[in-house]
Amino acid sequence: MTLVVQKYGGTSVADPQRIREVAARIKRHVQAGERVAVVLSAMAGTTNQLVAWVHELDPATYDAAEYDQVVASGEQVTIGLLAIALQCLGVPARSFLGWQAGVRTDAAHGKARIKAIEVDAVRRCLEEGRVAVVAGFQGLSPDGRVTTLGRGGSDTSAVALAAALHADRCDIFTDVDGVYTTDPRIVAKARKLDRITYEEMLEMASLGAKVLQTRSVALAMAHKVRVQVLSSFEDKPGTLVTDEDEIVEDQIVSGIAYSRDEARITVAQVKDRPGIAAGIFGPLAEAAINVDMIVQSVSRDGLYANLTFTVSRADLPRAVAVLERHRDAIGYERIVADANVVKVSVVGVGMRSHAGIAHKMFATLAAKGINIQAISTSEIKVSVLIAEEYAELALRSLHSAYGLDGA
Repeated sequence: MTLVVQKYGGTSVADPQRIREVAARIKRHVQAGERVAVVLSAMAGTTNQLVAWVHELDPATYDAAEYDQVVASGEQVTIGLLAIALQCLGVPARSFLGWQAGVRTDAAHGKARIKAIEVDAVRRCLEEGRVAVVAGFQGLSPDGRVTTLGRGGSDTSAVALAAALHADRCDIFTDVDGVYTTDPRIVAKARKLDRITYEEMLEMASLGAKVLQTRSVALAMAHKVRVQVLSSFEDKPGTLVTDEDEIVEDQIVSGIAYSRDEARITVAQVKDRPGIAAGIFGPLAEAAINVDMIVQSVSRDGLYANLTFTVSRADLPRAVAVLERHRDAIGYERIVADANVVKVSVVGVGMRSHAGIAHKMFATLAAKGINIQAISTSEIKVSVLIAEEYAELALRSLHSAYGLDGA
């Protein structure tokens, strides 16, 4: 029998009626001869409310373990309700909290990482002909405390469970019907992809595409779990995220991603000498501020340089404060900060074997009068930083330039 892990997000189980609809979908899969394990998020908005209550009581110094105890409770409600809904339809089912399903994590409360899943209890449930309904987003630390995996952690729970069970497929049901070549809300001609490689999906997820959580894609790639993205609200084909070997005909470019969660910092007029970059980026690293795109320009006399780099928009005030505290050690003239930027990226495994991808991107933006502020590349992506006001124009222009427009 085919073994499938299904994951449903918060909008899919937002109220009792939607839970009934999820139960009816699962019943159809069971009747088709599949064994089904289900991973659930909390009802839409529930986790936000639980977090808000914690912050209302203690905005800054709360116990992280107790925080996890609170916010993990949302999934307990949905798994119990879905098990009841399935039983009402004549489908045997049993719910499991994360620790009951054998999800073992490290002790990093609020952002725990899964170390192992002891699947014996879930496997027995499936072998007995019951649907296993598992709480996503949570596990158990080495010292026996409930942990949570951070935002989007239910995707990671589902992929990890599928890997541990050696499932044939992991279906992620969400409020979109698949992975598109770009954001269809901005580019009307965006097309849904039938298949996309793990590497492309990982790049797109890390670059701002919200369809799948980055950690879940990395886990799927590491364990070769075939992941399918589907709509909870429509019965139609989705997008299969799989190994490159399963994709017969590679697109040179598969998609255009963008992220508005960017801010640019320029450290101006620093002496161009060994160690200056370490002097700037060391304190930022110690403050747990991630730096992405980096550009250095040197003055004509070779004595001074400007270093421009990006951080997440939320980290901009902290990053500026860190640099100001180290001004004497770094020796810069001034800092220029700009939150009105966006990162636009062209992604595709076909870049490995085709030249001219970056040139086409730069020429297309130049033709539209869009200035490039920074560039970064990998084997399968080219990213540029541009002014936020040009984001939509850039997306539409690049989508057409790479032949991605649908009918």
